[in-house]
Amino acid sequence: MIVDPDHFERAGSAFEHDPAHGGIPPGQVPSGLYSAVHRAAREDLANPQHFLNRELSRLAFNTRVLAQARDPNVPLLERLRFLTISCSNLDEFFEIRVSRLQQQVVYGLAAKSPDDRSASEILDLVAAEAHKLVADQYRVLDDELLPQLEAAGIRLLREAAWTDAQELWLQEYFNSDVLPVLTPIGLDPVHPFPHVQNKNFVLIVSLDGADAFGRRSGIAVVQVPRSLPRVLRLPPGADGYTRDFALLSTVVQAFIGDLFPGMTIVGCAPFRITRDSDLFVAEEETDDLLEALKGELNRRNDGDAVRLEVGEQCTAEMARFLLAQFELTEAELYRVPGPVNLHRLAALIDLADRPDLRWPQMVPRIPAVLAGKAMDGKGGIFRVLRDTPVVLHHPYDSAAPVLEFVRQAATDPEVLAIKMTLYRTGPSSPFVRALIDAARAGKDVTAVVELRARFDEAANIDLATELQVAGANVVYGVVGHKTHAKMTLVVRREGTKLRSFVHLGTGNYHPVTARLYTDISLLTSELSVTTDVHAVFSMLTGLGGVRSLKRLLHSPFTLQSELIARIDAEIDAANAGQPAKIIAKMNALTEPAIIGALYRASLAGVHIELIVRGICCLRPGLAGLSENITVRAMVGRFLEHARCWWFATSGELFCSSADWMERNLHRRVEIAFPIDDAESKRRIRAQCLDGAVADTSCSWLLQGDGSYVRSAAELPAFSLQDALLRGEIA
Repeated sequence: MIVDPDHFERAGSAFEHDPAHGGIPPGQVPSGLYSAVHRAAREDLANPQHFLNRELSRLAFNTRVLAQARDPNVPLLERLRFLTISCSNLDEFFEIRVSRLQQQVVYGLAAKSPDDRSASEILDLVAAEAHKLVADQYRVLDDELLPQLEAAGIRLLREAAWTDAQELWLQEYFNSDVLPVLTPIGLDPVHPFPHVQNKNFVLIVSLDGADAFGRRSGIAVVQVPRSLPRVLRLPPGADGYTRDFALLSTVVQAFIGDLFPGMTIVGCAPFRITRDSDLFVAEEETDDLLEALKGELNRRNDGDAVRLEVGEQCTAEMARFLLAQFELTEAELYRVPGPVNLHRLAALIDLADRPDLRWPQMVPRIPAVLAGKAMDGKGGIFRVLRDTPVVLHHPYDSAAPVLEFVRQAATDPEVLAIKMTLYRTGPSSPFVRALIDAARAGKDVTAVVELRARFDEAANIDLATELQVAGANVVYGVVGHKTHAKMTLVVRREGTKLRSFVHLGTGNYHPVTARLYTDISLLTSELSVTTDVHAVFSMLTGLGGVRSLKRLLHSPFTLQSELIARIDAEIDAANAGQPAKIIAKMNALTEPAIIGALYRASLAGVHIELIVRGICCLRPGLAGLSENITVRAMVGRFLEHARCWWFATSGELFCSSADWMERNLHRRVEIAFPIDDAESKRRIRAQCLDGAVADTSCSWLLQGDGSYVRSAAELPAFSLQDALLRGEIA
């Protein structure tokens, strides 16, 4: 096992600087006077009791996702989707977060989390919460979703419910499409326990009798290839049902005897192993990051086992045998009363072909300023942006103008250069295709491809290679820092001068997630912004000192300090008796120095509204510390992905690719960009911030103990996402 020290979050916090200031870094102590109780609280800001645990907060997010699977206001098949999302999220949690904690325990690393827990203590807490979450997932499936799906005419049949005709059809399907690709491995001295790939569906079979060679090992392992569909649509039954389905796992178990002729099946149980899937590349020691990552990708399915899931058919003896094979403990065993991979049920959503049980189709809007000639593919979008910036709120506003911006840049003869960051683009990306066309047309194309975007490494290696073949300049960012900023720079000749245009966004250049995630885009030619973007690209691709930026905030250099400066400005305003308020929306809040600054602001009387979708380590509502802070989380039809922050004293509204996390502020290249146009600022604040604070349908309120409760039932129901879909918040 290779251990990367950078994998582990800093155990020490950013407060450990100056004891005279209660651990607050010099220059960050607010002006003004505090009451004695507030001064005492300020001096104890780094108290571990003031921090929620990051891993438990992540599991709490999955619990909120699972709650959507129980919500009767959500269409039935979408409820099934939320169940599968909660399962895939949990998989990734084990692959990345739990595996890191286990490494810390194995190698005796003494680092503690900001809430003063060791890795071993966190693992114990995680195991208890994860077992509870898994039990809830199967309870939701068996007690709620499957009965309601059957009532709607969609049946997922167990073997006992098959008709004779269905069983015959499935037997023929097994013989023709499944049996030929299965390879049973009988365990004996010549055939040791086989390598089991990460998250693959596997059966362990207990046998009685001797085979053709007289062997009596009694145990075989059967891995089912990923190429086989996990959900099968059955022919109509005699009772008229036309939407009967069976799981491949059920089918294989039903006919497993055909793999072992002449032997008796004593027991058969499915199991699944989750492995450490984090990648490690010593960037400072490699000459070619792309080639190094290619080699490391082969290890993703071979990492150490971190979790064993077994079906309810698995005997205690079989379970102990499997635990021994994978060197796991009882705490890492998850016995489930159903399929060992609920995420595979997502296939049923499309196979059912029931649009009445899904979200109504939406048609994203294109702002009037971009309608018509701006979208004609002939450079019209640049004529619009020359005179006015455009702010888009996806998915309510279409992402088509962003793609059109890049496509027109690729074909416009007046465009000389295009520079773009690529983090996640998806397969066959139209953005990448436009860049290839531009490079082949002789334009200077630079793509900053983040090869280390987790679980997109292979796809990004492919697109980087394709861009290089087309003649584009491809760079991989900065050693030790992921390039997470979303930005495109277009340089265009206009008469005798050059003018630059940029797109800045909070989300990826990915056409699928653009329809599912809420994000903000800015398209502009404002000189101070385009100059800053050019400077950031120069730092990414070239060498030299830190460039001074006029409008953008830039991590790992100025973003954290500028955020704290703006929080301090609100503290100064509150101490002067002026209105002081912060509203901030993000995916996660974990960075200790930022949390400390927010606590100081609360002590000074600053009113703080935080909308944090996922992990939050700040404890709101603690007397004498954070009673002026409210934290809510939103879970709805769309993934709340936009990061935007408003500060009352300066009136500034920033949007960003960055969360308030250690990795975003210290180990990534991120930008935050201002929304200056008064009307756009009003609209984004109403649609992203004030609307989120007012939401009572999709929001959960974080309590000081780390639990979440639904918004007060006595309040009038208001769903921000529904209101935006109806166009009610302009």
